[in-house]
Amino acid sequence: MDTTGARSPLKRTVGSNQVGMRQFNERIVLQAIRLHGPLPKADVGRLTRLSMQTVSMIVDRLIDDGLLEKHARVRGRIGQPSVPIALRADGAYTIGIKVGRRSLDVLAMDFAGHVVCRDVFDYAYPDPRTLFPALEGKLARVNQTLGAKADKVVGVGVAAPLWLGGWRDFLGAPPDALDAWHEIDLRTRIGAMTGLPVEFAKDTTAACAAELVMGQGRGIHNFLYLFVGTFIGGGLVIDGRLHSGPHDNAGAVGSIPLGGSSGSGVRKPARQLLHAASGFVLEKLLSDAGAPVAAAHDHRALSPELWRHTEQWLDSACPAIANALTNAAALLDLDAVVIDGEFDRQLVREIIRRTERVLDRFEWEGMVRPQLLEGAIGADARAMGGAILPLYAHFAPVHELFLKPAAETVY
Repeated sequence: MDTTGARSPLKRTVGSNQVGMRQFNERIVLQAIRLHGPLPKADVGRLTRLSMQTVSMIVDRLIDDGLLEKHARVRGRIGQPSVPIALRADGAYTIGIKVGRRSLDVLAMDFAGHVVCRDVFDYAYPDPRTLFPALEGKLARVNQTLGAKADKVVGVGVAAPLWLGGWRDFLGAPPDALDAWHEIDLRTRIGAMTGLPVEFAKDTTAACAAELVMGQGRGIHNFLYLFVGTFIGGGLVIDGRLHSGPHDNAGAVGSIPLGGSSGSGVRKPARQLLHAASGFVLEKLLSDAGAPVAAAHDHRALSPELWRHTEQWLDSACPAIANALTNAAALLDLDAVVIDGEFDRQLVREIIRRTERVLDRFEWEGMVRPQLLEGAIGADARAMGGAILPLYAHFAPVHELFLKPAAETVY
């Protein structure tokens, strides 16, 4: 069913919302406060290297525009009490859409980065004939939740795999069920559906963006990000910036080969990491044991009844992940590897613990072993990363994603 002609409740004329049209210096001030939290004007000036007069004018204007607000006075050790300036949560909103291989997630995020509402549509495989009508319904529900504040939505961010039409056999999809994806431009389709500007990123790149802005990335400037969903994938941050690569596919850890080709005479391609460490492998193990597929992604995977099957997956996944991380560390010289996924948090921690144990057996001479860190966002990382994309497109100093602050500047 083609829904491009249907009018979404969010749809309006492009350019009718001026809340996202900010001057460069205004964006610098907003970025400083977003990265560092509530700040008095003096600290904003120090971080941005703008004059106090300029900072005062910009802050006052942004307060009048509803993007900033004053907090209660704070008394310091010396001098006069200061007034922290903070982002105003209801100053603007964005929509994040994650189109996954097992589910569609739609959420609204406020200007301070809080999720206002979230809705999910689960499926066995992403059939565009049912997915787009479901998306219309989810967007209508977001619009209903926001009410009059829907006029402050500045854009939509879409996070999705680059090849939604692939891996049909792994998903159990009927023949030709996914072929339509080869002809669908998600960005154009959703733009026509909403009438809003649409930003797009690979799903795990978007998840990495969420971690960069709201999680471990606040304190780390060089890291590889792994997200274990239906497939394992990742993203890459170098020098504090999200690095997507010339083909928007940097951090595609799931495609890292596990080893050489078969020595049986008939040469076969080396298996990829995704065949050992993806969520769909755990799903199949639990499904074969009589559990629902969804059990792989919640506390049931840790239950005594299913634990031996989960542990079987861990015994295969963690050495494969460790091998991939060692190769990445040698090539990229990383500070850390951040691991997250759409699992129970205890299972994510178990993946990290067992992977660390495997890494202990590797030879590290000639390279620096990165620390392994638990992701801070969790299962919503891809949809939240999607919502971050238009937030930065409209309000950050540069359209390129997420140039992190050096010691002396915030842009």
